[in-house]
Amino acid sequence: MSRISYLLREAFTNIGRNGLVVLGAVLAVFISLTLTFGTLVFGEVVRINTLQWAEDVRVIAFVRDDALTSVPEMQAEMESWAEVESVYFVSKSEALDEARVLLSNQPATLRVIEDSPDIVPASLRIKPVNPDDYQTIVTRLQATPGLLRVQSAGQAIDAMISLRDGLQVMFWLLALALGVAAVALIANTIHMAIYARREEIEIMRLVGASNWFIRVPFLLEGAIEGFIGAALAVGFVVVAQQLAVDRLTDLPDWINVAVQHDYLYSQGALVLMFGVLAGLIGSGLSLTVHKYLRT
Repeated sequence: MSRISYLLREAFTNIGRNGLVVLGAVLAVFISLTLTFGTLVFGEVVRINTLQWAEDVRVIAFVRDDALTSVPEMQAEMESWAEVESVYFVSKSEALDEARVLLSNQPATLRVIEDSPDIVPASLRIKPVNPDDYQTIVTRLQATPGLLRVQSAGQAIDAMISLRDGLQVMFWLLALALGVAAVALIANTIHMAIYARREEIEIMRLVGASNWFIRVPFLLEGAIEGFIGAALAVGFVVVAQQLAVDRLTDLPDWINVAVQHDYLYSQGALVLMFGVLAGLIGSGLSLTVHKYLRT
């Protein structure tokens, strides 16, 4: 226990001796992990909104008037498809009410519909299990008898899926690059600290101190610096995200910037662990290559 206490005390003493260098390392980790954690939170916001938009994805199958009696059988068959989550029927009268709302700003078109309400067809609204499956559903519907036509927001769905996949890849690549940068910055800081204390290291060797006894305080120093920088990053991003939720109240209903607290806590804990790990890895790299600590 006394040895552990000595190593911790030595690590904090080393931090105190090189306040400006340590401050630079902590700020570097803070900036890197703030961007990393911020990227993860922004990615979660994008994911939430993508799922929310996906909830509105529907394939519409317009039913011929002479096939309305077959709607229950068609609906049951569509619900049995593996790609389909749900199907609901919109009658001609319900479709007419919907058209009145949608076309309220187009009086000429609305007048035509009011004069000939029978031109508004009934429809089956199909929600895919996964937005990616919409084209399979469209293909199967086109081969289903009794349907007037099939309609889907194909290009919009494809654009949404591409945006989702592209942003996920970009977020992870950016997080990886920033994580590597944090490790490199800590390694450089420890390297400078070892060089500044090279005479002390030589004296400790002369009095018989083991190699690991000399190295451990530097490892602990890197871990502490990584933890402090990560803790500041987590606190900053959590506060900034909460301020965004509180202040950005005028956003459209289809944009949601709120993130579940469980996600923030779990990812925040991972960022803290990564900060400590980055500090240990950075210190370890510096200890491995520094000539004053080679065995």
